[in-house]
Amino acid sequence: MLGGLIAAHHLTPMDDLPAAVVAYAGLAGFSEPLLYLADLQQQYLVPLPGQHAPGGSSPQRLRIDTTLAGRAYRSLCLVCSTKIRDPGAADLDGEGLKKARPGEGGPRRWWLPLLDGTDRIGVLAVTAPDGDDDTRRRAHWVASLLALVIVSKGATSDTYATVVRDRPMDLSAEVLWSLLPTKTFATDQLVVAAALEPAYQVGGDAFDYALTRDTLNLAVFDAMGHDLTAGLTSAIAIGAFRNHRLRGDGLRAVGEAIDAAIAQQFPRPQFATGILAALGIRTGVLTWVNRGHPPPLLLRQGHVVAELATEPDPPMGLRLGAYEDPAHYQLQPGDRILCYTDGVVEAKDPHGREFGLDRFVDFITRHEAAQVSAPETLRRLVQALLQYQHGVLQDDATVLLVEWQPQAGSPMGPHAVTGRVPRMPSGS
Repeated sequence: MLGGLIAAHHLTPMDDLPAAVVAYAGLAGFSEPLLYLADLQQQYLVPLPGQHAPGGSSPQRLRIDTTLAGRAYRSLCLVCSTKIRDPGAADLDGEGLKKARPGEGGPRRWWLPLLDGTDRIGVLAVTAPDGDDDTRRRAHWVASLLALVIVSKGATSDTYATVVRDRPMDLSAEVLWSLLPTKTFATDQLVVAAALEPAYQVGGDAFDYALTRDTLNLAVFDAMGHDLTAGLTSAIAIGAFRNHRLRGDGLRAVGEAIDAAIAQQFPRPQFATGILAALGIRTGVLTWVNRGHPPPLLLRQGHVVAELATEPDPPMGLRLGAYEDPAHYQLQPGDRILCYTDGVVEAKDPHGREFGLDRFVDFITRHEAAQVSAPETLRRLVQALLQYQHGVLQDDATVLLVEWQPQAGSPMGPHAVTGRVPRMPSGS
C-alpha cells in the first residue's frame, strides 16, 4: 500500500489523488476514504473535489469546532465512530454516523489528522474493518504519507488553493501568503505557532522564522498602511531578513539592512515596525531588537511574568539609524514567547471598545492552563477576534508564539504514532 502510493504519486496530479487513495488504501483493508483540507481561516474542513461520501453522495464541508472530523483536527488524535447509520442520531459529520462506544464491535469510521510535519492541513476519513493497534498504526501511516503528498502537489496545483479559499483574495495577501512559512513547526525542543488575519485582505503584517542547528531565527513585521504598498513593504522586509541573516549578520545589522532596503524601494516615506529575534536552542537565551514594535511577552506556567520591553529603535525604512544594542533574556524550560502586532490588542467591537492587552493575555493564559496546544490556541484566538469584531477586522492581526522545551521529548504529534501527546489532550 505505502510503496504503491509512493511510486504512484510522482506522476499523479492533485485532482487524481482521491482515486489513487481509493485504490491503494483498499490494499490495507481501508474503504471509503475521503480527504479534507482546512480552509485558510481554519473554520471548515473542505473535501477535495472528485470524491464520494459513503452512500454515493457528495461530501460536504465540515465545521472544525462542532464535528468529529474537527475534533481529530483540533486534538491531533484519531477519532472514531461506528459505521452504523442512525437517522435519529445527530449528524455530526454529514454521514449519519454515531460516535463509537467502548467495546462496540463492527466496522469503524475513523478521522485522522493530516500533518505536514506538525502543521495541520486537514483530515483523512476512512472506514476500518476493526480497531486493533496494528490497524490504527497503518491508518496513521497512510495519513502521514498523504499529507506529504498533498503538500508536495500544493505548490503546482490551483486545485489546492481553490479548495482552501472561500472567497477572492486581495493582491497584497496573495503576495504575502506565498512568502510566509508554515503556521506551525515543532521539534523535540520547541514549538512555533503563528496566526494572521484577515486572511484574504492582509495588508502589511507578516512573520518569518527558520531553524539552524542551534538557533531559531524569527521576526514579526507590521508595515504602514493596508494596501499593496504595505504588502510589498513586508515582502521586502522578509526578503532582507532572510538574505542578511544567511550572510551571518547580527540582528542589529539585519535591522539596518531591512531599513535600507525599504527606503531604497519607495519614493515616499514608507516603514515597517518589527521584532527581530534569535533563540538559542541549547541555551534558552533569547536575543532581540525592537524596531518601534510592541514588546514581546513572556509566559511562564500560565502567567505573563514579563514584558520584554527595551528602548526601541526607529521603525525600518525611515533611515533614522539604530542605536540600541540587542537585548538578552534567559528563558526557563516551558517558557513561551509571544510576539504580536497592534491589530490584536486594538481590535474594536461595534461600540468602539478595544480587545485590549488584558483580554489578549487572559485568552492565551487560560488556554495554556487548560493544556491546549499552541497552534490550537492561536486558531481559537483568531475566531475570538473575528467574533469580537463581527467578522470584520479593522487592522491586520498577527501573533507568533514560541515555546522552548529542552529535553521535553516530542511536544506534538498524533497520539498513536508518538505514544503520548503532551499539551494535546484528546478531549480538546
